[in-house]
Amino acid sequence: MNDPKMLWQPSAAFVENSNMVRFMNEVNRRHDLSLSSYRELWQWSVDHIADFWGLFWEFAGIIASRPYDQVVDDPGKMPGARWFAGAELNFAENLLRHRDDRTALIFQGEGQPQQSCTYKQLYEDVSRMAQALKAAGVTRGDRVAGFMPNMPQAIIAMLAAVSLGAIWSSSSPDFGIKGVLDRFGQIEPKVLFTADGYFYNGKTFDSLEKVGGILQQLPMVEKVVVVGYTAAEPDLAKVPNAVSWDSFVAPYSPAEIDFVQVPAEHPLYVMYSSGTTGKPKCMVQSHAGILTNQLKEHLLHCDLRREDVLFYFTTCGWMMWNWLVCGLGVGATLVLYDGSPFHPGPDVLWKLAERVGMTIFGTSAKYISALDEAGYHPGSDCNLQRLRMVCSTGSPLAVSSFAYAYREIKADMQLASISGGTDLNGCFALGNPMLPVHAGELQGPGLGLKVHAFNDAGQPVTDETGELVCAAAFPSMPVYFWNDPDGQRYHKAYFTKYPGVWTHGDFISISGKTGGITIYGRSDATLNPGGVRIGTADIYTALESLEAVTDSVVVGQKWNDDVRVVLFVTLAKGIDLDDALVKQIKTTIRTACSPRHVPAKVIQVQEIPYTINMKKVELAVRNVIHGQPVTNRDALANPHCLEEYDGLDELNR
Repeated sequence: MNDPKMLWQPSAAFVENSNMVRFMNEVNRRHDLSLSSYRELWQWSVDHIADFWGLFWEFAGIIASRPYDQVVDDPGKMPGARWFAGAELNFAENLLRHRDDRTALIFQGEGQPQQSCTYKQLYEDVSRMAQALKAAGVTRGDRVAGFMPNMPQAIIAMLAAVSLGAIWSSSSPDFGIKGVLDRFGQIEPKVLFTADGYFYNGKTFDSLEKVGGILQQLPMVEKVVVVGYTAAEPDLAKVPNAVSWDSFVAPYSPAEIDFVQVPAEHPLYVMYSSGTTGKPKCMVQSHAGILTNQLKEHLLHCDLRREDVLFYFTTCGWMMWNWLVCGLGVGATLVLYDGSPFHPGPDVLWKLAERVGMTIFGTSAKYISALDEAGYHPGSDCNLQRLRMVCSTGSPLAVSSFAYAYREIKADMQLASISGGTDLNGCFALGNPMLPVHAGELQGPGLGLKVHAFNDAGQPVTDETGELVCAAAFPSMPVYFWNDPDGQRYHKAYFTKYPGVWTHGDFISISGKTGGITIYGRSDATLNPGGVRIGTADIYTALESLEAVTDSVVVGQKWNDDVRVVLFVTLAKGIDLDDALVKQIKTTIRTACSPRHVPAKVIQVQEIPYTINMKKVELAVRNVIHGQPVTNRDALANPHCLEEYDGLDELNR
């Protein structure tokens, strides 16, 4: 593997002043060690898992009414390791530890006036909502669901529900009725929060008609709390058991919140798999597990502090919303945006960054490549003086996107390509203030996570491709799956390929030289022509150099007792796929990758399917071309486009 180009190197002062080094110094002091590099710190953290998480619990100042008796009973037990047994705490109490006049939330809805609230105001709003929910009968273990835009009321509702020991679950209002029912229908919420609608790409969308349809099949919902967002006084007549947000909290005045103390493993969130291969899996995650892992990522890997202004472009249906919200536990200012990132133009999020003094800007890899395609130059158009970090996730970040970010956003910043998943509500590989940034690589594995690339024999390898695994337990593993009494669905999801080892489903390599991680795509979507495994991300990266190709999806098609590579492409306006362009595409892939990567078929399509969270859906295309069902089209942002892939004559010859 070629040595990747170094794009950014932290200064000695940047490293020395980081929370990561402060934590490493504490490890050295407590354990009489002399760790001096991130590799050494990471190795210690996975060799001494209980010591690492116990010390981090102290470092983060976790608030608990009862301390834990034991950090973890057996880190080699997966699944089933018990974390922080004996501890009693509340996630919401930890996020609401700051109650002063510093700005907690800044909200910008598309085309709407900017709003903000302080930590004191946030605490008071949560207090009133918690009282209202308690009076409505919400108690420990009940499910409370949000079908909400990414707005402050979603965070207030979550914190209020969690303060009572209830379990929160959320979805984005752009999900279809079936997609919502496939999720909330499994967990049977007692209360549903929604807005009357939302704004996107210059249009106003009504949510209440959709909510009415959802409630017809969710008879267990006792109360629907509606935020007036697109209208000051929405018409609630078509929504059973509905009450406006303002009316719901009107009887209550701010008071001290009685945070219900729950065991460390008590359910906090129900999160959902993408649902592109069947009904979504309902992953139950715990108070202590999510709190410790997300604070680790914020405090150590993002070097987050109170003075930071943290933004992630996300919806309430993506785990990055949950991740963003945990920044309240550090006391930073969170920026929420709801709407199109390209309306009225590609500058909308960067003008917001300039206006609020954003220090950390989080987004998807797809967004960065779209900015590049649009020819937009954020760094020259906006004052990004305070910006010190850009985070990217959702799919592998192409080498060309790394180059674009440093050329057009900011030369002196940390670009952190991060990757993990909804399953752990966090990252297996992510940014690091102690390390340089290399093109195409994630900076390294997360502390306390025994991440390896495993070959087919179950052995860790470097400088070779393999399965992303975590070989020891970690706190934010799901405690169980909902409606999985014998644990079989949970076990099947992660622990069948390498027993006792978490197999995540990504195809990766780890550099022996830099320690950086390269992700080649989902391992269940890797290509196997002639029995050789090929990562799809290599092909996408190669195509970045072709201006004629605007997007693509590549799949393996069963053919003559083997698998052949089929590439679908969308092309720039006015360009059609002819023999010359097919030849150029194949030559580009052969030169950048290998002869085995070259597609047997190149087919032009009008649209590439994506999930609502902007992840390319290779498996759906693969199913369609093999005549197999795509069982949950509601998980897709553009399910209609799959019709174009069905019954193509070119795939029969």
